[in-house]
Order: sequence, then structure tokens, then C-alpha cells
Amino acid sequence: MKYLVTGAAGFIGYHVAEQLLNVNHEVTGLDNLNDYYDPALKHARLNRLAHHVNFRFEKTDLADQTAVSALFKRGEFQRVIHLAAQAGVRYSLQNPHAYANSNLLGFLNLLEACRHYPVGHLVFASSSSVYGLNSKTPFAVGDPVDHPVSLYAATKKSNEMMAHAYSHLYHIPTTGLRFFTVYGPWGRPDMAPWLFTKAILAGEPIKVFNHGKMRRDFTYIDDIVSGVIKISDVIPAANSEWDSANPDPATSSAPYRLHNIGNNQPVELSRFIAAVESALGKKAACEYLPMQPGDVVETAANIDSLTAATGFKPLTTIEDGMKKFCDWYRGFYKQ
Repeated sequence: MKYLVTGAAGFIGYHVAEQLLNVNHEVTGLDNLNDYYDPALKHARLNRLAHHVNFRFEKTDLADQTAVSALFKRGEFQRVIHLAAQAGVRYSLQNPHAYANSNLLGFLNLLEACRHYPVGHLVFASSSSVYGLNSKTPFAVGDPVDHPVSLYAATKKSNEMMAHAYSHLYHIPTTGLRFFTVYGPWGRPDMAPWLFTKAILAGEPIKVFNHGKMRRDFTYIDDIVSGVIKISDVIPAANSEWDSANPDPATSSAPYRLHNIGNNQPVELSRFIAAVESALGKKAACEYLPMQPGDVVETAANIDSLTAATGFKPLTTIEDGMKKFCDWYRGFYKQ
């Protein structure tokens, strides 16, 4: 099958593309290779994908409508897995226009391309950040998501609404996945697993926000990839029982679905730090800091709908996952 994976040089995109290639699909990987974090890491991921004969890379910015349209015209994609985005909650406070270009304009161009060059299924990345000020946990896809606390979260909610509009108007089968905290080898340098590992190995203190009173639904990359690929084969149809008088946000009279994709087992920050210390064989020095703007205290995923649709069941504990990440990190940086 012919797949387009956007954000293929990114963390999740690289792993999804690699797994698709391992089972002999044709994969076109799109990325703009921006410098939000070290582009050398992105090139290293692409170098691994380039060993597969069925992989083709397109250095393209989704904000370039002409380039995106031309790519779809010649690509004849049967599936699109859209993982490209300007990521990061805190960075959205510093550079908001990057989020408008990548997450809003870029997504619009992608939807327009799927409209004019039809695909069998568009799977796109949303985020647990859309739950914002919600305090009821675990978060469920049927919960209201009307109070985001960062521009990043607002753009992800916008993506869900834009996708629904195009599913309704043009019958494009779309599935949105609300990712919770993903970690593992080849991860992102701006996220806690990487930041903590780097600091502890360097003998520097780690920054522990909200004085350590945080819980995150850490989900190992292999579990995430399994869920993404499985749901790409579950093409949504219109829900004949959808009730406009009592609308379910997770389904629709259009061929549209939303799912959480997470571990369903939130981890205390203290346990996460202990897992990093155990994996590295070295204690952490902690610098306790207040809550940061845009952050939330806890994330926890209700994954019932994804499990029902695909059998998705995360298997990796934080201890096993962080050992794999730390082993990779030391090998990659020859430490």
C-alpha cells in the first residue's frame, strides 16, 4: 500500500514509517527539517529510513500549498498518516506564529490535497493537550475540550474541527488520535525523558516543575506505533446512531472518529525520576520549580474506544521503557 507519513524525520513519524517499511509498504516521508530542535537528529533518523528501498523522502513544508498539491497529484496515496506539526507547549508562548503556519495553514493544505486527490484514510495527530483545564480523569474522547491552556492545544483542537468539516463536506474518512506523553529511543530533545537523562549524566540538576506534583500518561513508542498502524486500517464510516440533539464529540454522521492513544496508567513524577535513575545507575539532583504556564498537573487516557476498534493494549512499563531509552541515548552519544 502507498502511505504518506508527514513528519517522517520526527520522533513518532520516523518510527511509524520504519514499521510500515518493515512490512513492505511503500512510504513517502515528508518533513521540512526545521530547527525547533537539532536537525542532525532528524537527518540521522532519515538516514536509517533511506536504507529501505520502498522509502522516498520529500523535503516539503506543508504551508506550501503548491508543493503539497503537486506531491499528492503524483503520489496517489492510499493512506495518509499526518504527524507533522510544530510541537511543544512552552515554545508556543514564545513563537505563536510557527503554530499558525504549521498546525493550521499546513493542516488546511493537507485537507485540501486529500479533497482533490482522494485517499482511503487520513489519520492525524491531535494531542492530550486539548483537555486543557479538565480535571476529571481519565480523559475521555466524549469529554468537552473547550478550555485549552496553550496555543498549541488550541491548534490541535482546531485540527479536529477542521478534519470533521472536511469529512462532512467531502466524505474524507478521517481519524484523529489524541497522543499522550510518548517516549522512547530517537525521542525528542525537548521532552522530560531526554532532558532528565542528559542532565543526570552531566551531573546537572533536573528541573522538576510543580514541585514534583505531576502525573503523566507516559506511553512507549513501540506501543504507540502499533496503535497508529492498526487504526490506519480501520476506516471510519458514518455513525448511523449519531444524535445531533445529543452529539458525541468522538463520532459523527460523517466518516470521522476520535481516539485517545496513551498508556491508561499515569505515572507519578517521582516514579519516573526513579526509573531514569535506575536505568542510568546514577542519582538525580532535583531543582523544584513552580508550575509552568501552559502545563497541566495530570494526564490520563481513557483508551476504551481505541482498544475496542483495534485491540490496542500498551505493554511497556516506565521502567522497561526508560531503560531502553537510556541505553539508546548512551549508544547514540557514545557515553
